[in-house]
Amino acid sequence: MVTTPDAQSAAPPWAAAYADGVPLNIDVPDGTLIDMFDKAVAGHGSRVALEFFGAEISYAELGRQVARAAAGLRRLGVNPGDRVAILLPNCPQHVIAFYAVLRIGAIVVEQNPLYTAEELHTSFADHGAVVAIAWESICDTVHEATVGSALTHIVSVSLIDALPTVKRLALSLPFGTLKKQRAKLGIAPMVATVSWKSMVRVPASAAAASRWAQAQAGDTAVIQYTSGTSGIPKGVMLTHRNLLANARQGRAWVPGLTEGGEVIYGVLPLFHVYGLTLCLTFTFLIGAKLVLFPTFDVELVLAAMKKSPATFLPAVPPVYEQLARTAEHRGIDMTSIQFSFSGAMELDQRIIERWERVTGGYLVEGYGMTEAAPIIAGNPISAGRRAKSVGVPFPSTQIRIVNLDDPFSECAFGERGEIVVSGPQVFAGYWNNPDETAATMLPGGWLRTGDIGVMTADGYITIVDRLKELIVTGGFNVSPSEVEVAMRAFPGIAEVSVVGLPRRTGGEDVAAAVVMKPGFAFDSGAIRTYLREKLVAYKVPKKILEVSELPRSMVGKVLRRYVRENFFASNRVERG
Repeated sequence: MVTTPDAQSAAPPWAAAYADGVPLNIDVPDGTLIDMFDKAVAGHGSRVALEFFGAEISYAELGRQVARAAAGLRRLGVNPGDRVAILLPNCPQHVIAFYAVLRIGAIVVEQNPLYTAEELHTSFADHGAVVAIAWESICDTVHEATVGSALTHIVSVSLIDALPTVKRLALSLPFGTLKKQRAKLGIAPMVATVSWKSMVRVPASAAAASRWAQAQAGDTAVIQYTSGTSGIPKGVMLTHRNLLANARQGRAWVPGLTEGGEVIYGVLPLFHVYGLTLCLTFTFLIGAKLVLFPTFDVELVLAAMKKSPATFLPAVPPVYEQLARTAEHRGIDMTSIQFSFSGAMELDQRIIERWERVTGGYLVEGYGMTEAAPIIAGNPISAGRRAKSVGVPFPSTQIRIVNLDDPFSECAFGERGEIVVSGPQVFAGYWNNPDETAATMLPGGWLRTGDIGVMTADGYITIVDRLKELIVTGGFNVSPSEVEVAMRAFPGIAEVSVVGLPRRTGGEDVAAAVVMKPGFAFDSGAIRTYLREKLVAYKVPKKILEVSELPRSMVGKVLRRYVRENFFASNRVERG
C-alpha cells in the first residue's frame, strides 16, 4: 500500500478523519520565530501576554523587555550563532530570555534546571554555550558543571522578582525545597556571575535603537537534548522553520481557537520540547495569554482559574486526572477549558471521560518526538477522536509504517512496523553528530522514529512498542543505559539492568534489577540516596530488586524484556 502520497497524489487515507475546517496542508513558513513574535507584539500590544502568580505583562511591555535582554546579551559578548543555555523553570524571565537570544541571531539551548552537575557537564561540553541564564538556586551547580567549558557568564535569575509586589515576601515558591546546599570542594567559580536585573538594565531607547542580526528560517533556533539508546544525550537541532511550522500545524488542528482571545496554561515545562511548542511558541502565534506555573500544583492551577480561566490546556495524563478529580469533588467550574491536548504517554479512556464530563470540552491524545519539534500526529478535535490511538498525521505531515527489517519496504494496513515521518517539522540533524543523524534519517528527509506502530485503513495510528528502549516517565525520556552507568558506580553493585514498568494511569516507572558483588549487602535505600546526587529525581528507580543473575542473549547482551516481564511481573509499581 501507499500510506503517504506526495503533494501531487490523491488524498491520503487519513484525509476523511480531519475535523471540519482542518486543512490537509499548511503554508510552510519562510519567516522566523522573531517575525512571529514581532507580529504578536504589534497586533496585541495592549493585551496581556504573560501572567505569573497574578502579575501581568502586556505584549507591548514584553516586546520592550525582550529588546532590553537582547541588548544585555550583546553586552555580554553573545554573537549570532553562539549558544545560550537557559536553565529555568516556567517564569516570565524564561520567555523573555528565549526570544532575546533569538532576537540577536543566537541559538537557545534548553536545559532541565533540576539536572545534576554530572548530567549538565556532558551537554555543556557538547554545545559550548558562552552564556547560561540560570535559576539562582542552581548557579553553583552550573559553575561545577562548566569548569573548563566555553562558558563566560552565568546570568542569575530570581523568580521572586517576577511576582507581584505584595507577594514577593509572602509567597514561598514550590521550588524552594529543591535548593541544595553544596560543598564547594575547593572549586572556585571560573566564570562571572551577573544578575538578570543588571543584565537587562538597558535604556529602552538604546535597546529599541539596537540593530539585530537577522536569522533565516532554515537557521537553528533551538538545541534540545534527548536521550538515546546509547545513554549519551544528543542535541536535536530545531530550526526556526521547524518550530514555526509545528506551531502553525497545531493552530490548524484547532480551528475553533480565537485570535487574541485564548488563555493557555503553561503547566508543561518550557525546557521540554512539548511545552516549548504548545506554550512558548504556539501562544504567540495566536496572540494568547500564557499563564505560567513554575511547577504543576493542583491548588495553584485551581486558584488561577478564578482570575484567568483557561481555554486551552496542553498537558500530560496525570495532570488531567488530578485536576478533574479535584474539580469534580469540590464542584469547581472548569467549563472554560474547551480544548485539551495530551501527549508524552498513553491517555487512559477513563481520564478522557472524566475530563470531558467536568469541562464539557475535548481531550485528545497526540504523538510526537523531539526530532519533530515535537508533534507528528493527533486525534481530531471532534467526535472522530479514537481512544487507544494517537490519531492521524498532522497537516503537511506524511507517515509510513515500514518493515522492521527493511525501512524502504512499507507494511500493509494493520501490520506492525516502524513509524517513519516526513514534514516541515522534522529536525535539521544532531548537533556535532553526523553519524547519529545519518542513522536516524532516510533518503528524502524521512525520520526514523524508533517506534513500532500500526495504521488502520482510514489512517489512525496506534503505538504498540518501541525499537528504542527509552523509558517514558512523567512525560520525560529516561535512558536505561544512563541510569545503569550511574548505578554501576555504586560500591557493591556488580551488574544492573534498568527497565520501565507500566503504570495503570499511563507512562512508566523506572525500575532496576541488580546483582551484588560477593560480601556486599543489598540496601535499596542507600542506592537511591547515592543516585539522587548523580541523577535528576525522575531517573532514580522507584523499584530496585536484587537478583542472583541477569538473563543474557547468546552474545551476552542483557535481555531487558525478560527482566521486565519476569523479575518484575509481581512487583509492578502502581499509581492510583
